[in-house]
Amino acid sequence: MPLSEDQLIAQHAPLVRRQALALIGRLPASVELDDLMQAGMMGLLDAVRRYQQQADAQFETYAITRIRGAMLDELRSQDWLPRSVRSKARSIEDAIQALHHRLLRPATESEIAEEMSMNLEDYQGLLEEARGVQVLMYEDLALHREDHDGEGALDAVASGQGSNPLDWLMREGLRSVLIEAISNLPEREQLLLSLQFEQDLNQKEIAAVLGITEGRVSQLRSQAVARIRAWLSSHSWAPDADTDDYEHLL
Repeated sequence: MPLSEDQLIAQHAPLVRRQALALIGRLPASVELDDLMQAGMMGLLDAVRRYQQQADAQFETYAITRIRGAMLDELRSQDWLPRSVRSKARSIEDAIQALHHRLLRPATESEIAEEMSMNLEDYQGLLEEARGVQVLMYEDLALHREDHDGEGALDAVASGQGSNPLDWLMREGLRSVLIEAISNLPEREQLLLSLQFEQDLNQKEIAAVLGITEGRVSQLRSQAVARIRAWLSSHSWAPDADTDDYEHLL
């Protein structure tokens, strides 16, 4: 006997919290967990009402897409990442890219700070401010894709159109260049990303494994994202108008 709407919501409500917790650790402190969960519950309700049971369809997979999409839509409506933060993040990326061309290796933090005419402490503070920056940001994608209804890339993700976001990530063009970018990170930053995304550890657990503070985890993650973005830029990767490599990543 098919489950009722209320039963489906009750059964899958924990998905909302899991998705909210997965996002909140990568966002500025101004973003409230309750706001994400509220948006996620609306996404779950929408999933329940839209879902058509089929033999080969999994409700949980569909619901996760709708929940995450609703949360991303809420973040966009809050303008959660100020332009000043994006500008600072790009200044880090520019310095990393310039140093990599000169040194032919990943630059150290001290070298990046010197390139930016900053002391190390100020540079690390800038990394902390850049927390929440994604490998691909909405501004990057909006320039490359709008469909016939004028809907941008994040709208497509948030509305659940097209493939599952995990399928978008696995598209060969973006996947291959991301693998290459990550493989060129310093070993410690590779380990940090592995602990977060492969082992699914939270920031406190990662700090314990690496023997550093949680704040330092945030700084290193911001630096890793900046290195990946700089790599994508220097290797001329951009979204192809004929593909759907358009998920917010990391």
